[in-house]
Amino acid sequence: MTNAAAPLIEVRKLKKYFGTGERPVRAVDDVSFAIHPGETLGLVGESGSGKSTIGRTVLRLIERTEGEVLYRGEDIGKLAAGPLRRLRSKLQIIFQDPYASLNPKMRISAILGEALATHGLAKGPGERERRIAELLETVGLRPEHASRFPHEFSGGQRQRIGVARALAVEPEFIVADEPLSALDVSIQSQVINLLADLRERLSLTMLFISHDLDVVEYLCDRVVVLYLGKVMEVAETRELFEHPQHPYTRALLAASPKPDPLAPNERVALKGDIPSPMAPPSGCVFRTRCPHAIEACAATVPPLDELSPGHFSACIRKELIRHAPPGRSHAETLAHSAEVIE
Repeated sequence: MTNAAAPLIEVRKLKKYFGTGERPVRAVDDVSFAIHPGETLGLVGESGSGKSTIGRTVLRLIERTEGEVLYRGEDIGKLAAGPLRRLRSKLQIIFQDPYASLNPKMRISAILGEALATHGLAKGPGERERRIAELLETVGLRPEHASRFPHEFSGGQRQRIGVARALAVEPEFIVADEPLSALDVSIQSQVINLLADLRERLSLTMLFISHDLDVVEYLCDRVVVLYLGKVMEVAETRELFEHPQHPYTRALLAASPKPDPLAPNERVALKGDIPSPMAPPSGCVFRTRCPHAIEACAATVPPLDELSPGHFSACIRKELIRHAPPGRSHAETLAHSAEVIE
């Protein structure tokens, strides 16, 4: 996806450290990316890579340590309380756990009505009820559901209510923070299709955080791959899945289950565990698990180089960065990469 429009959201050299002293937890360490109007950007990586921290920092639900987050060119981090409160209606979040994110003591009408009242979007009880009914229908529920409590709904229905709450204030940008991970596989597809439909109908701009690569491939226009708080690779979705360039991206794709059990699958073995973000490795943070690391990887922080238009990778071993011939499967691409390395 190429987009000449100015970014709606721009993240510049974002850092978020937790704790003080000589060894803070480096949850996010010098991350930059942009999201254009109408685009869905996927944020992927293992647990502990900093995905959710980025989402919350972008919305200023937690304060950054360093860097900038720009909304339409304005730094959100510099806004005073009043302007920030007014901006909240434009920037919303769908939380990961629909069981914990809805107040069990409030009826659905109160949960959705609270958002409308806070931002002055309903001018009386009649308009408020009409808007709540409209929101419920938008996410595939019935208007009469407004009188129920959260415990009367299934997990998938609760997540639909969470989506409705985010849409209530007519946002321009939504962070979807692993909205499927707490749901049964049998109902995940319902929420996936709902998000895809809403994205098209409402022209939503979205940061979609997930560890499920199949869902990311289906929903997202571009993908940012994170490891230990740093960006390893950025590319348009099809390009990333067909021609992964960074060794970590290749490992992630190789580990993703394939629907065809007979399909070839070249697994990439990663040694050891993710290092502690309190003491990340010097140089390339991935080097301690990378099967192709060399001595220079410990001394050099690899820049995020543009390999082809819109495709960036952070790896100093340029001989690893080579496109496989077009049309190959993930497994064939990985096998081709192994031949190049040897």
